[in-house]
Amino acid sequence: MRRLVVGYLATPSGDDGLALGIRLARTLGAQLDICMVLPPDPPGASPNSSYDDLLAVQARKWVAEAVAAVPADVAAEGHISFHESFAAGLIEETQRLGALGIVVGAAGDGLLGRHSIGTVTGELLHSAPVPLALAPRGTRTSTVTRVREVTCAIGDRPGADLLLDLAVRASAAAGTPLRLVSLIAVDPVRAALDSARIPHAEPDPAYAAESGDSLSERARRHAVLTLEAAKSRLPEGFPVTSLTADGATVEAAVNRLDWHDGDLIMVGSSRLAQPRRLFLGSTAAKMLRVLQVPMVVVPKEEIYEPHD
Repeated sequence: MRRLVVGYLATPSGDDGLALGIRLARTLGAQLDICMVLPPDPPGASPNSSYDDLLAVQARKWVAEAVAAVPADVAAEGHISFHESFAAGLIEETQRLGALGIVVGAAGDGLLGRHSIGTVTGELLHSAPVPLALAPRGTRTSTVTRVREVTCAIGDRPGADLLLDLAVRASAAAGTPLRLVSLIAVDPVRAALDSARIPHAEPDPAYAAESGDSLSERARRHAVLTLEAAKSRLPEGFPVTSLTADGATVEAAVNRLDWHDGDLIMVGSSRLAQPRRLFLGSTAAKMLRVLQVPMVVVPKEEIYEPHD
């Protein structure tokens, strides 16, 4: 059976992650494993100290309450482990359970729109070996019970085919419509200036027009090719669409797309990522500033294996 791990804390953001985990588990027909990671005993501390006992008892109560809050149609188990790092402990639990992904809620610091990148989330975004689903703030208040549509943001860098394959497999398994978005035409002039490290230079209008036109045409071709590739891997008649994201910046392009409660977006890791590890790239980071839907970040060279 498929399994999903929720990195849980008894906080509003923890409840956001739990709500998204329930939605994903129901959509995928997966079991939910609600995991809380506690710090180990500090050096020199008594192994039977009253504080540690109280913390463990309270943690078990929190996890039990979280499991009890999961609707009856979703199988759920609670787990408590000990590790110096919440992120590392969560990854160990994910590997032990053979889970296909990790779900976490937004932290209380580092606000980026309705998403926020705290210490734990930041560590997971740069080290997790499985897809990481980020729940934006307020997910717990949504009445949506299943994923409505999966949007997959596809570029043309190495690894894009693997991201597309994972999105196709996930949508097919869940029976959820798939929307493919080509990002090739997004922010071409700024990207060129950034790569040249000219932060305040004014772009040449002729260069901007030429670059924009050529990249737009390239993006349209890319959108057609990705749609054909997706259709070849999906049952006939499966709902899949493809479009280009147009805008002067990544943020503007993402904002011009239609988004609904229950949608989620899948993105790949940066080319700087180690094999089979996450690394949040600059494009995905820009999306996080404005997106109000969950984001799933897929590791570089992710190998998706169907779970019974």
